[in-house]
Amino acid sequence: MIHPLVAQLFFTRSEFERGLEGVSAEDAVKHLGPMNCISWIIGHMTWHEQKIWHDLLHGKTHYPDFVNRFAHGAPKSSPPLGDVLNAWHAVTRATTTELEKLTTADLQADLLHLGKPVGQNLGSAMLRVIYHYWYHIGEIQSIRQILGHRNLAEFVGDLDAKAPYRSEYSG
Repeated sequence: MIHPLVAQLFFTRSEFERGLEGVSAEDAVKHLGPMNCISWIIGHMTWHEQKIWHDLLHGKTHYPDFVNRFAHGAPKSSPPLGDVLNAWHAVTRATTTELEKLTTADLQADLLHLGKPVGQNLGSAMLRVIYHYWYHIGEIQSIRQILGHRNLAEFVGDLDAKAPYRSEYSG
């Protein structure tokens, strides 16, 4: 059984994907006023996942250009949808097996970078990633509404089946 917090991350990732269903390559690169486009947001979440699970935990960067292109405060750009989706899938797939093995003790441990604490534990970093996703899920749905998309994902998906609340964990 995977840790309940990891189950929430996986559910959140699936909701992010659900919110992207039906987005065309053309619509993904449209900018509305000062907002970033959908494809940039996907690149941004790829950057954040990579930063925590790859860079900080393992000192590896699979997509080094994502740091400059998609970090918080990076300039507006319009990356091709296929490119950022492929990178997002690669980064998230590469972490799944390792995340499934995390225990409460692992999540309570200080997150380190180059052997030094970064000021939060791994569980708090995971919560930040989860909350960050939800922020951008809402933003993407707003962009899609403004673009005239219909039949969008509504509210939260099947939480009870995919990641129900569990008060106990045996790991």
